Formats: sequence, C-alpha cells, structure tokens
Amino acid sequence: MRPSFLGPQHQAPCAHATLFSASLQPVFEYPWEQEWGRGRRLQPGAGRGGAEPTGTSGELSSGVPGVAEQPEPELVEVEVGSTALLKCGPSHSQGNFSHVDWFSVHKEKPTLIFRVYQDHGQSEPGEYQHRLSLQDKGTTLALTHVTPQDERIFLCQGKRPRSQDHRFQLRVYKAPEEPSIQANALGISVNSREPEEVATCVGRNGYPIPQVIWYKNGRPLKEEKNRVHIQSSQIVESSGLYTVQSILKAQLLKEDKDAQFYCELNYRLPSGNHMKESGEVSVPVFYPAEKVWLEVEPMGMLKEGDRVEIRCLADGNPPPHFSISKQNLSTREMVEEAADDNGVLILKSAHKEHSGLYECQGLDLETMALLSSDQQELLVNYVSNVWVSPAAPESQEGSNLTLTCGAESNQALEFQWLREKTGEVLGKGPVLQLHNLNRKAGGGYRCVASVPNVPGLNSTQLINVAILGPPWVALKERKMQVQENTMLNLSCEASGHPRPSISWTVGGMANEQDQDPQSVLSILSVLVTPELLETGVECVASNSLGKNSTIIFLELDSNRTTGLITSTVSPYAKTNSTSTEKKLPEPKSKGVVIVAVTVCLLVLAVLGAVLYFFYKKGKLPCGRSGKQEITLPPSRKSEFVVEVKSDKRLEDMGLLQGSNGDKRAPGDQGEKYIDLRH
Repeated sequence: MRPSFLGPQHQAPCAHATLFSASLQPVFEYPWEQEWGRGRRLQPGAGRGGAEPTGTSGELSSGVPGVAEQPEPELVEVEVGSTALLKCGPSHSQGNFSHVDWFSVHKEKPTLIFRVYQDHGQSEPGEYQHRLSLQDKGTTLALTHVTPQDERIFLCQGKRPRSQDHRFQLRVYKAPEEPSIQANALGISVNSREPEEVATCVGRNGYPIPQVIWYKNGRPLKEEKNRVHIQSSQIVESSGLYTVQSILKAQLLKEDKDAQFYCELNYRLPSGNHMKESGEVSVPVFYPAEKVWLEVEPMGMLKEGDRVEIRCLADGNPPPHFSISKQNLSTREMVEEAADDNGVLILKSAHKEHSGLYECQGLDLETMALLSSDQQELLVNYVSNVWVSPAAPESQEGSNLTLTCGAESNQALEFQWLREKTGEVLGKGPVLQLHNLNRKAGGGYRCVASVPNVPGLNSTQLINVAILGPPWVALKERKMQVQENTMLNLSCEASGHPRPSISWTVGGMANEQDQDPQSVLSILSVLVTPELLETGVECVASNSLGKNSTIIFLELDSNRTTGLITSTVSPYAKTNSTSTEKKLPEPKSKGVVIVAVTVCLLVLAVLGAVLYFFYKKGKLPCGRSGKQEITLPPSRKSEFVVEVKSDKRLEDMGLLQGSNGDKRAPGDQGEKYIDLRH
C-alpha cells in the first residue's frame, strides 16, 4: 500500500496508476515543479495567475529520475448535451484536495478553468465559466451541457504536499440522424464506360464522423477499379457536429434492373457501437432488347364476341418501337395492323375473321436493331348460320312434323330444342319429332347450337310452327256485369293459321295487336247504352279457312261504381272459366256525393225560380187545394209525378202570392202538389 499521511476516511481513489518514490518516502512538491505533457517545461509564473503546471520529459512527478513514467489520461466518454464527471486524485485523504486547480488543455496549451480552495470552488472567466460545479465533497468536477468542442484533455493539480496531478481525456459522442438516400432518377445505361452515380447518402449531425457503408441486395459494396467507386465528404456544422455525404458510383448490368441499394451509418456511443440504415432504392437500368414476343389476353379458348388484347413485349428497357402484323390468307404476306403506341392490338368484339397468324416486330431506336417475334396463331371459335328445316313449317291438326337444325362452326356442336313460350326443353340433337299436333302445338320453337368445349359459345334460331285451321277462340259466350253510361273496354283474342282478323258487331274504337304470328288481340272501347244491354256484343274472328265468334252479354250491376271496365276473351282460357275484367280506379265516394247534392240543390233552385217567375206573371194559377198541373208533351205524360211538401207556409217563404199581391189565408197550411203528368 502507498503510504499516506491522511486518515483512511479521507483517502480518494484514482482511476490509473499510483506513483511512489524510490525510497518509499513521501516527497513534497509544488504544482509548477511537477511534470506535465510531452516533455515541455513550463516556467514558474508562465500560467494564468502563476499557476500553470511545470514538468520535464523523463522526470517523475516526485522529482526523482528513472522511477516511473507519466500515466495515460483517464478516458471519460459522454454524449453531447449531457454532463461529464471528472473525479480527481488517487486514494488519498480528502485533505489533499482542499486546494486544487483545474486546467483544460487545447492544442497543448493549458488554461486554468476552475480553482478549489478549502472545499469551495470558483470558475475562472472563459468558455467554462457557467458550466462547472463541484460534486462528491469537492473531489469531482461536473461539466454540464457537453459540446463537441469539449473533447480535449482536462488536468487537476493539488497544491498540498505529496499531491498528484491527474489527467482526463474527454471523448464526446452524438448519434447521427436517420440517413437519407436519393437514387439517380435519370437511370444508368449498361453501355456506359465509366461508373455512373447510383445514389447519394447523407447522415446529418453526428459526432465523431460516422462511417458510411453501401449495400446492394443486402451485401456490402467495396471499392473496385472501374466498377465501384465511393466518394465521401464531410461538413462541419456551426454546432461542431458533422454531416457526412457519400456518393456511390458503379457500372451496372442488365441483372441490376431489380437491384436494391441502401446505405448504413456506423457510429459509436458510450454504450458501444451502433448503426442506422436508410431505406432501399432502385435505379432505372437501360439495356437493349434481345428478343420480342407476343401475348394474348384472355388466355385459353376464345369465342366470338370476346374482347381480345394482342400485346407485343420485349426484354429491353426502354422497350423498342413495336408493330404488329397479321398474315393475309390470300397472299400469305404479313400486313401491319393498327396497334397503339404501346404495341397493343385490341379486338373489342372478336369474330372468326380475326383468326390467323400474328407477328410482332421491335425497332430499337438507339441501336436501330430490328427484332421479330415468332409467329403466333390466334383462333377465334365461332357458331354461325344456324338454320332450321323446314323454314316455315305448316301442319294440319293430328298430323306429325319433323324439324331439323344445323349450323356452321370450327368445333363439334351440340343441339337442343326449346319451347319459346315456356322455355321447356323438348329434346337434344339436331332432329325434333312432333307427333299428333293440335292447336296448342302451334307457336315458336328454338334450336340452340352450342360448343361444349367453349363455355358460353352458342347461337340460336327461332321458327314458328303453324297449325292450319279456322280461327279458334276459347268461349262461345259469356256474361259480364256492367253499369249503364260507362265506358267499357272489350278484348277479344283469337288464333289460327292463316292469321285471323277480328271484327265487332257494334261500332266503337277498335285496336288490333299481334300477340305472335298466329294470334291477334283486338280491344274495343264502347259506351254502355240500353240498346247495348239488350243486344250484347259479338266478336268475330275469321280467316280463309273459316270463322268463329264469341258473344258477350252485358248485365247491369247496381253495386258497381262508374268506371272504365275491360273484358278480355282469350282463346287459351278454359271453357268454364271467366274472362279477365280490368277496372280503372273508381272515383272516391265522398266526391260523388258532394257533386250529386250540389246538382240537386241547383236544380231545385232553378225550379223554384221558374215557378216564382210564372206566378208573378200570372201564368201559374194556383187553387186552395195546392195542386197544379204543368203541361208536358204527350210522350212524357204519365212518366213521373213530382210531389213537393213543405212544413212552412208558402206565404211566409214569399214564393206564392196572387197577382194582386194578396197573401194566402193563415189557416191554409195543407199539402202542396205539382202534378207533372199532364
């Protein structure tokens, strides 16, 4: 153990070696008599306030030659902005450090920055004046808000006998920001003879200077003559931090068209080594095409009506100028088609004429080399010209009929027969046999020709089978409930071959419509009159083979509201069924009542006015009996009698007065009648 003149409670440890004299006796020296730094002797009084340390190379701090060398500075590592703690002295008692001077050494020049006297500290004017303080009972100097400029040697010297000076090497660190990378957006040609700029990496505000490493597809890149060159530069910011910029230049190949590049910053902190990576970038690589080829979309079997794209492709970047040609079947020469600038020929609705051989050509505008693809066949499957024999079949009731279907196609066909009205499948195969035909067998039949190997490829043909005979209607007669003085729509439908025509036994507005080639519908609008109620309406359907009719009897219906009624007589209805009636929306009952009451009041008012007028003129004699006849035409006599009763005296109402103005006697309050029979 090194001897000490202080008690154990005052001993202070030191991070590095402790010095002893040759005789193991303590030696007392003043600070300016001690050794400092690389063999440079400082004269007493040369420092600030005569307190700069002195020393000579090869001498011991004890002043005895040949005993020991000056120890290495103690390393203190700290990050920018934090606090550095400098603990001074070996394991001696605290009394040896009650008087200590602190120096900062910059460019081998020491500068007094802090003094400790009787455990009290005082900063010297200068850059550290406001950032220094004492800790741990005066043995530790704290430097706050560390900056990159603080990276230097610090020295503490005790003024007591046997005190040792202690040196610190302060190392400052600052992690750089996340690296940014910018790729060359213009691209690089593989024909370039020198390395071209690939990307630039920038790491900002780090300390000390971080190291930049480049990677391609996860593998580090190194300098390679005429292949890879890395150019780096640094900028010192006003804060003392470094911004590093690294430019990667390389010769790229066609295989590098999908390569991913990124950069990595390696740096050190007090906690150890660290790294940060940039994002990955790719660079456009230009290379000539070596081959061209054709692609067709959609893939697989094509059919008429499909939207087809014939696309020309190449393995060069940028792609060459494309053209697409099709072989002329008659001359066997390739004829250029109208493709767009990207080398795409679009067939919006393909048909069988588009089938044939196609070829793509690519012209490299840089090398003027012309490349041609292999010829590729395009096949558009089709079904066309579907026919049915006989084309206009006719047959008598009870006979048989054979229908035959055929079509054109480049593939094997399947045939199916459908009933047009119901969609019922009648059979498969090109031949359909119809036996014991009746009137209901007449109408539409559809032949469907399809290609089973190509889903959705089919074509159809519709024919109408005519059953010869006079017109046919469902009912001979029927009854219909109607209301007098209303508009009525009567419908009559008949079928037959030849096509029948329909006539009506009453006048009115008739409209005729074809339901199908063998059926016709006629609609008649008539007004219901008493004569129509007596006679009814007859619908007559006729053709060259005969005629048929239906009689519609009209009956009054007291429960029905006035409206528009439609009656339809269909040839396909059952004999005992009733025909369909359609009635327009009935007017609201409240509105009808209001109108009726208003009309009645108006009629009574007019009638009263007329009677009063005749009475005033003396042309209406009235007896005490209160009965008077009004002369009517002979035809209307005995049709009706109107009786008017009143609870008030007419005299009081001012209606009946004599020509001389006399009023009736007050006692005459009998019933009053107007006889309209004569």
